[in-house]
Amino acid sequence: MATIESIQKAYIDFVLTQGEQPKSVYIFAKKIKMTEEEFYRFFGSFDALEQNLWTGFAVKTIAEIKTQEVWSQYSAREKALSFFYSFFELLKSSRSFVVYSIKKQPKTFATPQVFQGLKDLFENFCNDLIVEGLESNELSERKFFSNRYKDALWVQLVFVLNFWINDNSAGFEKTDEAIEKGINVTFDLFQRSPIDNLLEYGRFLAKHGGIKQSMGFGSN
Repeated sequence: MATIESIQKAYIDFVLTQGEQPKSVYIFAKKIKMTEEEFYRFFGSFDALEQNLWTGFAVKTIAEIKTQEVWSQYSAREKALSFFYSFFELLKSSRSFVVYSIKKQPKTFATPQVFQGLKDLFENFCNDLIVEGLESNELSERKFFSNRYKDALWVQLVFVLNFWINDNSAGFEKTDEAIEKGINVTFDLFQRSPIDNLLEYGRFLAKHGGIKQSMGFGSN
């Protein structure tokens, strides 16, 4: 009896041995001894099947890292690092498919449909981290920018994905290094900096007329 997992496994085997998607659902279904109708009970297209695979990678990663005993004690930065390390560790077992899937996507600024489920889930996960970080003052609340933090983390994930598929280092140690440096730089930007203090001081002076007074124009 066909299952989501059995269809996905057969699909991965097909694209990795043939180097491309099946020409049609009919051909693929016939090859794995099922009907088109059965396939469509699970997926509306091959791209939908791939989207489900990518979303599944994120679902499994998040479920696993949240079972860690120290998870609740992690800072937002540590939780992000935990996701990235665990996500790419999981992808190692499907590296050939991941490389195939990424390389066949059109070069565009828009997120390919097969990654949309992954992006939605990842951004929801990041939103939770960011809210925690803002509440604990680990991250800086910036008007117009705080709600874009998740976008910066998505860009970081896309960057590391492309870095990883071209990484030839033993054990993909260069990817681990890219993750560490990338996440730390990103979170450094999220945190309070001297510029934030300067801007806040400027707003304070403007609000209370302190700029004029400090320049000697406060009184006659």
